Parts: sequence; C-alpha cells; structure tokens
Amino acid sequence: MTTEAPAFDWEALRAVARDAMSRAYAPYSGFPVGVAAQVAEDGRVITGCNVENASYGLALCAECGLVSELAATGGGRLSHFTCVDGQGDLLVPCGRCRQLLYEFGGPELLVDTPEGVLPLSAMLPQAFGPDHLK
Repeated sequence: MTTEAPAFDWEALRAVARDAMSRAYAPYSGFPVGVAAQVAEDGRVITGCNVENASYGLALCAECGLVSELAATGGGRLSHFTCVDGQGDLLVPCGRCRQLLYEFGGPELLVDTPEGVLPLSAMLPQAFGPDHLK
C-alpha cells in the first residue's frame, strides 16, 4: 500500500505572501513585493517584504527579510516558496535572491512560478553552494 503526501496548498501560501506584500516599504520604486515559505522541519510559515532605502543600493529584497525571519525563529530548511508583486501576481525571484534561497532551501526547494511549481535546481542550475566551500 502506498501513501501519497497530501497536496500542498499553494493558494494559502500565496495569500500569506500577499499579506506580507501589503506591508512592503517601496516609496521609491513603487514595486512592493511579498514572499512566504514553509519550513520543512516544523511546517511553520515565514514571510518577508521588500524594504527600500533612499540610498537605493541599501534596499532589502523580500527574500532577505524571509531568511532573517527563518534564522530568528529557529532556523530550518525551506521546502515551499512563493513570491508576489504589488497586484498579488506571481513573481520569480531575481538571481541574487535565488542564490539566497539556495542557501536555505537547496536545489529541492519548490518554487511557485507563473509556469508552475519548479524545483530551485531548474531555476538556478549548477548553483554554487555551501558544499563547494568544504
């Protein structure tokens, strides 16, 4: 007898990301972003939103806030991730943020994209990671 894992509720995770997006601080770009992810070990959901700064280079992507919350709430590995724009539509993380997600979710992290759910390894092939530093 085989047991299938229950289907993941991506819409619920998107709703959490949209809520986080509503708290973004984006007065310069006018481009608020919200993210949400589930932590594999305990199922908790963490969030982040972008926070801009008058010195543009110091702006923080939503993914930065997400991994800060991950560390501050006990750590773990990300298992599912979604990102939304100011209209609540799916958005894919930039290359820098994909690298950040790789650090905390690895190649098997499932990413919600406009083309469907993809493993991070499909979005960041041949990624450089912690194992390269051993």
